[in-house]
Amino acid sequence: MARDIIDDRLIGALHLQGLRQSGFAHLAAEPHGAFQIATLDSLMQGRFDGDVTIGELLAHGRQGLGTVQHLGGELIIIDGEAYVATVDGVVTHVPDSLTTPFAVVSAFEPTHTRRVADLSLSGIQAAIDHEESDRQVIAAFRLDGTFTDLVLRSVPEQTPPYRPLAEVVTEQRQWDLAEATGSLVGFRFPDNTAGVEVPGFHMHFIAEDRSIGGHVVDLSVRTGTLSTDTTSELHVELPDGVDLGQPGHADRAAIRSIEGGS
Repeated sequence: MARDIIDDRLIGALHLQGLRQSGFAHLAAEPHGAFQIATLDSLMQGRFDGDVTIGELLAHGRQGLGTVQHLGGELIIIDGEAYVATVDGVVTHVPDSLTTPFAVVSAFEPTHTRRVADLSLSGIQAAIDHEESDRQVIAAFRLDGTFTDLVLRSVPEQTPPYRPLAEVVTEQRQWDLAEATGSLVGFRFPDNTAGVEVPGFHMHFIAEDRSIGGHVVDLSVRTGTLSTDTTSELHVELPDGVDLGQPGHADRAAIRSIEGGS
C-alpha cells in the first residue's frame, strides 16, 4: 500500500495526514500541498539522523526549509535546489543522498505577488498576513530583494549520543550582515500545529550568489517582491517511533527559545 498509516484530522481548516516512509515516498506531489519530514517534537527530542533523503524530499516540493542529518546546518530549498548554511554561515549545495531529520517543502505556486519596501521583520510578517489573512491554513512565502540589518544563525553539527535540541541551541552562532541581496523563504503555520511544526513564522535567508545564509533572527527589507501561496493540506512523514502526538499541545516558550524569537 502507498499509505502505511493515515491519521486524518481536521485542525480548523487544515487537513493533517501522517504517513510512514513508504507511504510518503509514493504520495504524489500536489500543486498547493505541504510535505514534511518528521515533527518538531521529534527534533526537539534529539532525533537528528533522518530517514528520508534530500532527493526524496525534493520530489515533493521546490521550496522549503529545515535541517540536515546530525543537525549539520540550516536547510534552504529554493528553485528546486537544496543548500545548507553551516555554523559559519557558509552555504554549500546539498547532495541528494544526504538525509534530513526535519524539513518541510511545497511546490510553491504563488497566488499573490506584490512589491514591498522599507519593512522590518514584523512588517514583512504583517504584509504576509495581509495577503493571506486566513491564519488556519499554511502560508508559504518568498521575498526576493535587498535586505539590511540581517541577523542570521546556525547550530554546530552534532554527534551521538544526541542531546535535546534545547541544549544544542545554547551553542548556536549568530552573525550580522549590514546588507545583502537574496531571498527570504519560509512558512507561516497555524498555532494549533505547534509540536508538529513551528507555529507562526519560520524563515531562512540565502544570498543571491548562494554564498551565505541561515536561520533568520532579524532583518529588514529595503525593496523586494513578496510572493505567497497557501494550502490546507499537510502530509507528514513519520519515522519509526514518531507519531503526530497532539497537535497544538506544545510548550510554545520552549519553541520560541529554539527559534530565537523569529
